[in-house]
Amino acid sequence: MRLTVLGATGSIGTSTLDLVSRTPERFEVVALTAQSNAKELAALARRHNAKLAVIGDEARLDELREALAGTGIRAAAGSSALVDAALEPADCIMAAIVGAAGLKPTFAAASQGARVALANKECLVSAGSVFISAIQRFGAELLPVDSEHSAAFQVLAGADPQSIDQIVLTASGGPFRSWTREAIAAATPEQALKHPNWSMGAKITIDSATLMNKGLELIEAFHLFPVSVHKLDCIVHPQSIVHCLVSYVDGSVLAQMASPDMRTPIAVALAWPDRMAAPTEKLDLARLATLTFEAPDEDRFPALRVAKAALRRGDTGPAVLNAANEIAVKAFLDRRIKFLDIAALVEETLNAAERQGAICPAASLDDILAVDELARVLSYEKLSGY
Repeated sequence: MRLTVLGATGSIGTSTLDLVSRTPERFEVVALTAQSNAKELAALARRHNAKLAVIGDEARLDELREALAGTGIRAAAGSSALVDAALEPADCIMAAIVGAAGLKPTFAAASQGARVALANKECLVSAGSVFISAIQRFGAELLPVDSEHSAAFQVLAGADPQSIDQIVLTASGGPFRSWTREAIAAATPEQALKHPNWSMGAKITIDSATLMNKGLELIEAFHLFPVSVHKLDCIVHPQSIVHCLVSYVDGSVLAQMASPDMRTPIAVALAWPDRMAAPTEKLDLARLATLTFEAPDEDRFPALRVAKAALRRGDTGPAVLNAANEIAVKAFLDRRIKFLDIAALVEETLNAAERQGAICPAASLDDILAVDELARVLSYEKLSGY
């Protein structure tokens, strides 16, 4: 399989390449990209004999070229080069660039008509209907990499949409699951970054702490699976063993279980419909003994409520939500706002965008990018009041 990894130095990218290194005979690495870590990108490109390495930060191009000197690996830099990397002929493109920066490269990947292993949330959250239309237009194969969506994909396995009663995504509850609202309000970035089960980048770890991540995943699920909004829900499951439950009209409830290790859903996306070995911890249910579930508390975690409202609103509402959340999370990590201000800032931005008529149908990626830019301007305006 010819494989390109967009976002090779992030947690998804490195987990993907870990699997590649264990079965190198299965893969030919075509292109690897990163945003700013030229040293690590070069090391990965050398290790996996990539044909092309692209760094998003143009100022790092000389560093990348120097690190690749004598290897024959091509080096390039800049946003247009990231798109070019996605267009390199490949059988599978792992789309793992975090944030709105991943939109154009992932759309380019879809245009190949190959398999797109999707780990970039923004393509479905911000540009869901436009992205799905592109996937269909180019005949690409879309496989989700998020653990919950991969679980749903496996459990649904082409089921008749009429037979599905509900899709329920699970949430760990994050580091503040048992905290009072008062304690959560005073939470520091250091505390929010201590996820109990998963090792992830800072942005997604904060999203998990606010439960915004679960709201974003509900939006993704709406575009990935053939169900209406009212058939999507989430439940808190602290052990992170059950990743999704699908209820059918006959009363059956099917669940996918696995240890909390992203190499499992990545392996599914790389090998499907086959299965490939992954070095993940095998489940020992007798040792686990207990799996627990509880309803999410939208009073203590208002970001989930805000995300659900954006999903119900539809159109470009989720694009505004996503852009505003990126600004709010960075502001929290920079200690400019408090933890609960994240959801408040996002909600204020959504309301401002609604008043300006910016929440409307989108026909193209350019429409989405325009709304994304406006939402960021509105967020910064609101942020100045904190």
